[in-house]
Order: sequence, then C-alpha cells, then structure tokens
Amino acid sequence: MPAEGRSRFSREDAPAVAVIGGGIAGLAAATALAERGARVTLYEQGEALGGRVSGWRTRLADGSTATMSRGFHAFFRQYYNLRGLLRRTDPALARLTPLPDYPLRHSGGLTDSFARVPRTPPLSALGFAALSPTFGWRDLAAMNPGAALPLLDVRVPQVYERFDSIGATAFLERVRFPKAAHHLAFEVFSRSFFADPRTLSAAELVLMFHIYFLGSAEGLLFDVPDAPFPQCLWEPLGDYLQSLGAEILTGTPVRGVRPGDGAGAEVRTDSVVRPYDAVVLALDARGLRRLVAGSPGLGAPAWRDDIAALRTAPPFLVSRLWLDRPVDPGRAAFLGTSGYGGLDNISVLERYEDEAARWAARSGGSVVELHAYAVDGGAARGEVEARLAGQLHEVYPETRRARVVDARHEWRSDCPLFPVGSYHRRPTVRGPHRWLTLAGDSVRCDLPVALMERAATTGFLAANALLADWNVRGQVLWTVPRAGRSSLLRALGRLAAR
Repeated sequence: MPAEGRSRFSREDAPAVAVIGGGIAGLAAATALAERGARVTLYEQGEALGGRVSGWRTRLADGSTATMSRGFHAFFRQYYNLRGLLRRTDPALARLTPLPDYPLRHSGGLTDSFARVPRTPPLSALGFAALSPTFGWRDLAAMNPGAALPLLDVRVPQVYERFDSIGATAFLERVRFPKAAHHLAFEVFSRSFFADPRTLSAAELVLMFHIYFLGSAEGLLFDVPDAPFPQCLWEPLGDYLQSLGAEILTGTPVRGVRPGDGAGAEVRTDSVVRPYDAVVLALDARGLRRLVAGSPGLGAPAWRDDIAALRTAPPFLVSRLWLDRPVDPGRAAFLGTSGYGGLDNISVLERYEDEAARWAARSGGSVVELHAYAVDGGAARGEVEARLAGQLHEVYPETRRARVVDARHEWRSDCPLFPVGSYHRRPTVRGPHRWLTLAGDSVRCDLPVALMERAATTGFLAANALLADWNVRGQVLWTVPRAGRSSLLRALGRLAAR
C-alpha cells in the first residue's frame, strides 16, 4: 500500500475490475476497490453471497421456512479485518452476539473452559495450563522444553520455515503434551482447519497458538451472528457494494480468464466475454484449480502446477436437527467435543440466532446442529449421520426422548488443506500477471492470520496490490503482532532454538 497517493479514482480514470468469487475474500476485495471508485463487477457462481459462510432458504416438514447453512462459525475477536469489513454495514457490530464461554468436553469426563483464562499474554497461556484439568504438575514436568519453548518465539513468516516440515500431531508428541491436552486444546485448532491433525502442517497449529495465546489480548472467546448469515451479514454488504456502483452477478460462474490483446484481461462466462483492467481471483482451492485449468493463457507452467497441487480437506458433515422438545436449559450455545467417535461440536441455535429462537418458541422444541470434521471419504453417509445423532444422545441424554421434526444433512469437501511441506507451493496474493491478484484462505499470507480472517485479509491485500499500482491508497490492515509480545519469552524461545 503506498504511503502517499490519491484517496480514490476520478470518474474518468476509474479502472474496471472483475472480482471472481463472492465469499469473504471477494467481498473484502470488492469493498476496498469500490470504495475508492473502481468499477467493480463481482462474480459469484452460487445464488447468494458469502461463499462457505452463505445460506439458503428451506421448507421444513411442519410448513415453516428456515435458513440453512454450512454450519456454525465463530467470529473470534482477533478477526480485526473481517470485523472491519462487517462494520461497513454494522458500525457497532451489534449483529454479533458474544458467547460467554468456549467449553470443550472430552468423553473421558474432562472439561475445559476459556471463560476464566486471563487474556493478557503471557498470562493467557500460563493461565490456561494452570486452570485446565488436562495439565497436571507431572505433565508439565514431563514436557520437552527444548521442543516447547519455540512456541514462545513465533514469528511470521519464519514459523513456516521452522514447522512446515512436521505434522501437528508429531509436533505435540515431540513437545510431550499430555494426551488429554491433545484432544481438548490443540486438536481444536487443527480441527478448525477441517483436517486430520496427523497430516496438518504444524506451522498452522503453532501460528494459532500465537494468535490466541501469546499474540493478542482477546483470548479464545468469540461472537456469533444473531441472525442467519445471509440476512445478518452478506445481504447488507451486497446492498452496500451496489450503493457504491458495484455490479453483483450471482448465479454466474466464470469459465475462463485470459490476457487481453493489449493490457488487462478478458473474463468469460457462459454467455459473454468482458474486458477488464484487472482481475481478482477470490476462489476456494477447488474453484481456483478449475478456473486456472480452463484458462490456458494464465501464468507460467510452474505457477499452474502449484495451483493444480492445491488440496482440499476431507469431507465434513453438518447435521441440523429440529427437535420437538428443548434441550436442557443449562446447555451451552456451543460445545466443542472430543473422544465421541466423530462428533466435533454441538450448537444449540436458539441460544443465539433469532430465526431458530422464533421456531423454538413456537414449537416448544430446539434447533441443534452437529459437526463432524475430516470424515473418512469412504464412509457410508447415512451411517455417519445416524452415528452423529447417537453421539448427541450420549452428550445430551435428554435428546433421546425428542422426536426429530425435520433434519438437514450438509456434506461438503471444499476447505483448503495445509499438509506438511505445502507452504512454499501456496499461491501468493500477487499473481503471474501485473493485472492479476489472488485472495482466499488458501492463499499464502505473511501475516499472523488464519481461517476467515485470512480470507478477509488477503482480500484486502489483493485490492491493495492493484491500488498501489494505480497510486491509490489502500485499506489499512490490523493483525496481532508478528512476534510474541514478551521480549523475555521471545529470548527463551530463541535460546531453545539454538
């Protein structure tokens, strides 16, 4: 982003920019560009904005309508850039509801909580260890300090140089973390990537530890939208973009992009080919692979090979059940689970979402959502769905008596996978052409961000890269520090790394 430059384009020299992908990354890029006067066209192959956090209407067996989605998402308070995007239509973030705790429960009976953990680093990490039932004094004494201390000196992007060559599980075993802590604490981070921790790069796990424990004062508590994603988040943002003059084309898949005869590029859909001065590819890994494969004029062979090498995480299941009776009033709005044979978390939607709350009030029931991540691709789906419902009954026994009024089971396999040793091949924000940038949570980002925040941050970075070329000031970005806040802890970490 230029230190100096214009604040926006004049009407006469405003470039035309195609943003391909209407998820968080594409919305961030489109917003930054449209706010500065660029003529933006936002292409989205689905019928609604939001990408993997979108939603759609469905009619239930009782005749009522509901908004279905791909499941619960936690909006952590370290998501500074995503929250900045949402503030465009909700300046006070009044549509986000704070949940009082992030409880984790293991089938063996142990339960962790983040509500009482101090938020100031390094007390946050020390407090979690002191308060967690998974860390006893013997466990702490048995840990390998030489392997653990580098956690205190996390630096980005150097963390990938140090830890991308080892898997998350292998790293924890090297550190000699207690097995229970594997399940209740660190596995939560790896499962956030919809991945098996044995195959996930340890660099992502270590980065998450830095973001939530040593790099920020917000801790592991989070907020959730108080209404379904479309109505709460993306429809208002779409209206905002249109008020800035952006053209939004949903239900419009892009089939190819090729360099123009002069400068810029041409974007091809099923019905038309249109010229643009610049293009932002804000697609998930599978969509990016498909588009590049259908665009033979893009990039050199090495870049195209790296795009083709992008992988997606194993399938995951979201089961939403509308029950004819309520769950116990003491149940948390969200519960992370481990050791229950595939069940990763349970949400009780009427605790925070207005639509579900209205349905529960009318029916006297509950709306419960179950997640299973990294499901075996060869598993029979019906059996997995039935097993997940059985695990709900084990965790919340009162649901055994409930009749399922209706159910929706959403299977997806489109989240990026970050396997061991893959960092150097991830695409960067700058593409192989001056007019091309990339954004999304599968794109390499040398800032301490992850998940939805990585999508939003790379979206802004993609816009900023183009704006810098046009001498227009870009979006200011915020992140947790690139290194730990404590100089003493960083020194200990460096000492252990020698």
